[in-house]
Amino acid sequence: MTPRLRVVLADDEHPARAVLVEMIEAGPEAQVVGEAETGPEAVSLIERVRPDLALLDLEMPEMDGLEVARVVKPERMPLFAFVTAYDEYAVRAFEVNAVDYLLKPVAPERLLETFRRARERLGRAGWREDQAAHFRVAFAAYERSRARHLERLPVRKGDDILMVPTDQIVSAVADGELLHVTTARNEKYVLSYRLKDLEARLDPARFVRLSRGTLANARMITRFSTMPGGTYLAIMANGQELSVSRSQGRILRGTLLRL
Repeated sequence: MTPRLRVVLADDEHPARAVLVEMIEAGPEAQVVGEAETGPEAVSLIERVRPDLALLDLEMPEMDGLEVARVVKPERMPLFAFVTAYDEYAVRAFEVNAVDYLLKPVAPERLLETFRRARERLGRAGWREDQAAHFRVAFAAYERSRARHLERLPVRKGDDILMVPTDQIVSAVADGELLHVTTARNEKYVLSYRLKDLEARLDPARFVRLSRGTLANARMITRFSTMPGGTYLAIMANGQELSVSRSQGRILRGTLLRL
């Protein structure tokens, strides 16, 4: 007998979750091993119970379904299927190589099709690595296309997901595919995020490039010190010192440093 798929549900609307739970438990294909109401709860739940499949609502507060999928540790990543009331999100779901998308209200036959696709994907060697690779590329394109600026950035602290207000971010410094983010309280976090992708989500009136690998909150800059060779050192409100490249220094002279 084929084992039942282990499924996690994440949706901020309890009635929607209840309908899906009843539908899933009524058949032999799958079982619900956990429910979450928010994005951070979904990340913690997924990493703790290690399901085969996560059904994520695309429109949740704090972190939407795609952000949940981005934050989950790669080695604990399940298959993802996205649930939405809006057909416009279907294309995005497939762009990130999700196993499926489901439109609300979910029809039982479509749910069975999702389970069929999940079993097929789980049977392929290297599916987790393939999914993660697709996600990295698609998340970047998706996030650049979003109109609103980030107000809070989800970051990891151990097994917890913290929501850091972006106005408290002092700097983001690139180190390969990782970002080192420092806050006004000198809290430091490491994100698996490219600098240009984060920059695209932040308010350009607030965040400025100091160099190719450094992004800074302009409102946190307390002064600039002139350095040899026509460069500058930016002194931040938290005491952090950030080098300004020669090319960015020329740009800043026409904006922040203009008298």
